[in-house]
Amino acid sequence: DMSTPGAPLETFFFTSESVTEGHPDKLCDQVSDAVLDACLAQDPTSKVACETSTKTGMVMIFGEITTKGHPDYPKAIREAVKDIGFDDGDKGFDYKSCNVMVCVEEQSPDIAGGVHVGRSDEDMGAGDQGHMFGYASNETETLMPLTHVLATKLAQKLSESRRDGTCSWLRPDCKTQVTVEYKDVKGKPIPQRIHTIVISAQHSPDVDNDFIRKELKEKIIDTTMPKDLMDDKVIYHLNPSGRFVIGGPHGDAGTTGRKIIIDTYGGWGAHGGGAFSGKDPSKVDRSAAYAARWIAKSLVAAKLADRCLVQVSYAIGVAEPMSLFVNSYGTGVKSDQELMDIVSKNFDLRPGVIMKDLDLRRPIYRKTAAFGHFGREDPDFLWEVPKKLEF
Repeated sequence: DMSTPGAPLETFFFTSESVTEGHPDKLCDQVSDAVLDACLAQDPTSKVACETSTKTGMVMIFGEITTKGHPDYPKAIREAVKDIGFDDGDKGFDYKSCNVMVCVEEQSPDIAGGVHVGRSDEDMGAGDQGHMFGYASNETETLMPLTHVLATKLAQKLSESRRDGTCSWLRPDCKTQVTVEYKDVKGKPIPQRIHTIVISAQHSPDVDNDFIRKELKEKIIDTTMPKDLMDDKVIYHLNPSGRFVIGGPHGDAGTTGRKIIIDTYGGWGAHGGGAFSGKDPSKVDRSAAYAARWIAKSLVAAKLADRCLVQVSYAIGVAEPMSLFVNSYGTGVKSDQELMDIVSKNFDLRPGVIMKDLDLRRPIYRKTAAFGHFGREDPDFLWEVPKKLEF
């Protein structure tokens, strides 16, 4: 009964957003990870903490990098910007002529000495304190929240349609947002219908709003959204601000680590606040968050719960986690305590072991830096391969 104190909403709306690879914050994520990959390709034990910021005609990387390699940072930066599609002043940004600044020092010897110097891989301490979350839900095949999946699909379709010429008027900087109506059945969110779709797409100056809205509806939305969740009551806001020619770093400044919810679960589950891009896997912000997703997905894939949240936490220089938390939102076939025992039995959450189990020293990070780190079918993303659990 809805009037019972503490009763959940019987149906509720939940919203997630996404951005394409030309969004200035996402450009910075990809540049940071391009630099990380350039280091790992030459020295898999590179220690990298690389931030990026951008504004009109300028990209700057700054941070701490210790590597035995000799990566060409400006080349890695310009290539990332080129691949995103900013290749002409007409688009507001050009990889060929933009100013590139490199402000990089070595990792602090205090940190290195406290974390990894003179210690075996397995015994390596966490690179910093912090807490990380992993989430999984069986509402989609990839065990990701539907709102996040749909917002991401729209963003991917915008990118594809710009690149393959289907919508040649598109420019690299776009945003999407999807609201879904859910029913709550004993802690399990069951999607009922899509309620609202918002798209803002950067465009060339020679197209008008009516044309843009028709194209977005027919070529982007109708080709990607699940028909069984669409009806004639769906609300559309397509380029609601009108003109959007000025975009990318020219329209807004960008910085690494400002899209951490798009990178993860679209607002579902929880987030410890640590961004991923530009960090090598000795940083638990990244490796332990990937491991937490691996655990949550493994539990849901094993049908031990319909959905599940996992938290893990660390202290700098200490290998064993401080705490472990598992919440099945009342959907578990076992108690949360039993689920936690299963996790402890099946997973070793020391950072050095996570790096080994998920093979995280490969230069695979630039592609994680657009369209989400989780729920993707890429064979390099081993954290998406559920582990066979023994219980």
